[in-house]
Amino acid sequence: MTNRTQEGIHFPFPFPPYPIQKAFMTELYQVLEAGKIGIFESPTGTGKSLSLICGALSWLRDFEQKKRQEEALLLEPGDDPLGSGKDRPPFPSSSCQEPPDTLRPAGEPDWVTQFVQKKEERDLVERLKEEQIRRKKREERLQQTRHNAQLKYAAKRLRQEEEETDSLLRLSKEMLAAGTEAEQLEQLESGEEELVLAEYESDEEKRTACGVDEDEDDLEEEHITKIYYCSRTHSQLAQFVHEVQKSPFGKETRLVSLGSRQNLCVNEDVKNLGSVQLINDRCMEMQKSKQEKKNRTEEDKPKKRRQETQAACPFYNHEQMQFLRDEILVEVKDMEQLVTLGKEARACPYFGSRFAIPAAQLVVLPYPMLLHAATREAAGIRLQGQVVIIDEAHNLIDTITGIHSAEVSGSQLCQAHSQLFQYMERYGKRLKARNIKQNPNTQSLSQTGTELKTINDFLFQSQVDNINLFKVQRYCKKSMVSRKLFGFTERYGAVFPSSREQPKLAGFQHFLKSLQPGVTEAPVAPVEEDEAKAPRSTSPLMNIEGFLAALTTANHDGRVILSRQGSLSQSSLKFLLLNPAVHFAQVVKECRAVVIAGGTMQPVSDFREQLLACAGVEAERVVEFSCGHVIPPDNILPLIICSGPSNQQLEFTYQKRELPQMIFQEPKRASQVEQVLMAYSKCITRCGHVGGTVTGALLLSVVGGKMSEGINFSDDLGRCVVMVGMPYPNIRSPELQEKMAYLDQTLPRTPGQVPPGKALVENLCMKAVNQSIGRAIRHQRDFASIVLLDQRYARPSTLAKLPAWIRDRVEVKATFGPAFAAMRKFHREKSGPS
Repeated sequence: MTNRTQEGIHFPFPFPPYPIQKAFMTELYQVLEAGKIGIFESPTGTGKSLSLICGALSWLRDFEQKKRQEEALLLEPGDDPLGSGKDRPPFPSSSCQEPPDTLRPAGEPDWVTQFVQKKEERDLVERLKEEQIRRKKREERLQQTRHNAQLKYAAKRLRQEEEETDSLLRLSKEMLAAGTEAEQLEQLESGEEELVLAEYESDEEKRTACGVDEDEDDLEEEHITKIYYCSRTHSQLAQFVHEVQKSPFGKETRLVSLGSRQNLCVNEDVKNLGSVQLINDRCMEMQKSKQEKKNRTEEDKPKKRRQETQAACPFYNHEQMQFLRDEILVEVKDMEQLVTLGKEARACPYFGSRFAIPAAQLVVLPYPMLLHAATREAAGIRLQGQVVIIDEAHNLIDTITGIHSAEVSGSQLCQAHSQLFQYMERYGKRLKARNIKQNPNTQSLSQTGTELKTINDFLFQSQVDNINLFKVQRYCKKSMVSRKLFGFTERYGAVFPSSREQPKLAGFQHFLKSLQPGVTEAPVAPVEEDEAKAPRSTSPLMNIEGFLAALTTANHDGRVILSRQGSLSQSSLKFLLLNPAVHFAQVVKECRAVVIAGGTMQPVSDFREQLLACAGVEAERVVEFSCGHVIPPDNILPLIICSGPSNQQLEFTYQKRELPQMIFQEPKRASQVEQVLMAYSKCITRCGHVGGTVTGALLLSVVGGKMSEGINFSDDLGRCVVMVGMPYPNIRSPELQEKMAYLDQTLPRTPGQVPPGKALVENLCMKAVNQSIGRAIRHQRDFASIVLLDQRYARPSTLAKLPAWIRDRVEVKATFGPAFAAMRKFHREKSGPS
């Protein structure tokens, strides 16, 4: 079904859209066209995902059509392909190149200026011709992929059989070679070769080892203008892909879903390792082992022993991954379908999906892959001139902060220090690794507390300020020392620090000692059930690498929190990012347009001030859009109750929290959430069909807990949401206090308004409220009452932070009686007499 707005824009839609959906799509289209930053709020149940899909892809459709028309005009045949420039369109925008706008020197002769302009125009025409050729080749390749499925699969099976035969022949030769050279490996035990730090490979060697031809341009395609859509979880991304499949754009959109190796790996031996880091490390190791180093002779390196070649991944085959790339682009697939196809084609979905990025029109990916620059670069994502849509963005600031914060425990510091020392002994002096028996879990601290330091102060006090952390990062990345160290530890068991170790790191040792003043032996704490079942931990050095990377942040943008707790293993160092805008700035600078969307975005002042303004975005570039709900006005009853049945004022402050006797309980472990929800749902279902004294169910949970968001309580599962008190964050938290101080010093203070730090606390509270009370209304015919039990909700400044669809209908009840009567009347009319 096609819908045309008053602006003349066609929005294909699977059914007649709500007026608010038309308004949403129109505003979204205009934001993308004008290159703005949009903050979009559309309550749950209003079809936000479908509005995002149809609005954004309609713009992309028109953008591509307009670009093709402009290219056709520029490439018209004739004696002078560009003529005098009359009636010619401006330079078409490109995803990676901007129109030439170089200023000419003053007083430059006209013929020089004309010559330069003509040369730029000729270069543009040549570039457009090349783009057309690449686009035509891609379209022909994809068209062939659509119509020759049977031939492709037959060829795939033939290639698979040939590869298996070649693999067996290679394996036989390697086994024979290993048998004849066994005596040469006696200096190291069997299997230890992979633990020794390998030599670096040049980019040319890596390219040859991967089987990529210098003339192969399939992997170097132009990154066309596209839309990057990201959300918080893989389940939300899968739901979005399903919405695309059902939309009018489902058959014609080139979509690719990106994910982690843990989600996309089809090599069972690797996937069964469980730990994310183990999977990543093994994958990279198998890539590096694709082809053994050549041209190594005894004369060149007489002391160098031949290392055992590790088995290469059978799914890491470029020909098959290019086949998988085309299959991805031909038809919209979710991650499960992508994995299934990868298994059938014996091609890696993790890398195959990345090969599809340049030609894709819509790329679906999780938050960290977009918001973390190093991850973005590793995935081959280029944001220059592209569109980014960040969905479920109500916690975007906290998400960016969390992605770029890092924490390392005292136990990890000590273990990594000891492991590195013993690794150096083993492979530097060929000595056996020792199994040290001191355990940081049994060492208690006589002093406890939390100390906050600037980055520079921390570096000076730990005496590592003279170390170039950027060089350390590069070395760790290229040498993969954390993976080698993990393999070393796996081989020799747990390794803990020894008093016998005396490395030449006096400053660092002194800092470690400051973590553990007055160390005494303490009994080992009992292991929790969930901890016992946890997967094997990664190398402690991996956590430290992340912490060191965080320390390269500018001094004023972060803090280091030193926490001394009961034992050394419980103590920790934590890097706290104070300015998330420093990492978001690159996104808004490179992208054509950015859309931040969510069901409840109020209050939006945090996004404007802490994220966008601090990232250098001008206020004129920011557009806000908020729509009402699709439910009828009488399907919701929001109440603020200021006093209880005994006329006691309801104010659940920290000071008064002990006065009322409450009962609150929710599962301690995430694995129990589903069990509790099933019991809750069954009770309600039975009440509707079986008579008796039980008339419903009451589910009590904590704001910010396991049931505060992401779970739908639609229809009878959520007829009334009661918020008891106001969920303010812990004002005594050192992290929060430092963040408040940072905002007070950084953001301008508006006369007559609360300081930025205090506003942060208010906004954090109301964001939690808005997320929680939105659990009940899930679709157009749903209904529910919302009760806010605290007189502070009646304050004008607090009311202003509620979503508009609730704020416009809220009733303030000073006493309990009228409130109870209003609720009884509302539910009787909606449900009928009980």
